Amino acid sequence: MGLLAALLFGFIPALFFAYILYWLDRYEKEPKILLGGVFLWGAIVAAGSAFIINTFLGLGVYIFTQSDFVTELAGSSLIAPVVEESLKGLAVFIVFLVFRKEFDSILDGIVYAGVTALGFAAVENTYYIYNYGFKETGWQGFWLLAFIRIVLVGWQHPFYTAFTGIGLAASRLSRNLFGRFVYPLLGLGIAMFTHAIHNTLATFLEGLAGLAIGTFIDWSGWFFMFLFIIWVIWREQQVLKQSLLEEVNAGIITQGHYRTASSATLQSFARLAAIFSGRFTHTARFYQLCAELAHKKLQYATLGDEDGNAVTIQRLRAELARLAPQVQV
Repeated sequence: MGLLAALLFGFIPALFFAYILYWLDRYEKEPKILLGGVFLWGAIVAAGSAFIINTFLGLGVYIFTQSDFVTELAGSSLIAPVVEESLKGLAVFIVFLVFRKEFDSILDGIVYAGVTALGFAAVENTYYIYNYGFKETGWQGFWLLAFIRIVLVGWQHPFYTAFTGIGLAASRLSRNLFGRFVYPLLGLGIAMFTHAIHNTLATFLEGLAGLAIGTFIDWSGWFFMFLFIIWVIWREQQVLKQSLLEEVNAGIITQGHYRTASSATLQSFARLAAIFSGRFTHTARFYQLCAELAHKKLQYATLGDEDGNAVTIQRLRAELARLAPQVQV
């Protein structure tokens, strides 16, 4: 019973948090199959490999030092951040390489990284809630660990790994070779550093006062990341407004389509209305294409015809022109 409850409290909140990230991607939704894939990577590949590697390296530190404290400190502050962020970041890197056409913006990097990290967190939270909560002090320990792992530090893993996603996205949009090489390394380095800072503080800060200080620091980081995400969403809106004006002037979409495509709120109302008119599929696809076209035009202006951007733009325009008469405004 305790293990089943730990699994539920490990995975259900993580999936809910993943949905929040999916919802925040207001204009160009990422494919659900890719998001599901990176979540499973985090839960199975990253979490499983990290447990084995962390245990093996921690054992090596203990054999060398014969010190429990040094082993704990090295494991939490050095080994875990490097191993875990590398394994989580690898999933985002695979999407970056193999599904490059789906990796269009900074927000895409944050979403893929965050969902991967939440898969990892689901397994880690299950492990902590069951082993250090339920097995040690029963249901009292269960509820305490569940509160700490879900409420107090529930967004920590997505926060760390988001920097890796940001670095890869910046590389994707960079014009020069230096930026393409350095940005991913910088993002991964910041992910490891923030992870190490959190773990180090958790090692030295004890009691309720230590928990309060650690929580304040953690939530401050999340707050600034949230502000950054809001800015990124606003920037995407500006890209749509600038890029889609040309489509209005060319008669591919109407002014009404343009206003709706440029507003996440109006898009939500348009999709809701389309459910009752039986045109939800066409409407959702139409506004998804508007965002994809805007991003491809930005990439074409920034990077040129890499990966066949010109052909993709023409294909998207043709599909928009076909769908436009079926989308009411």
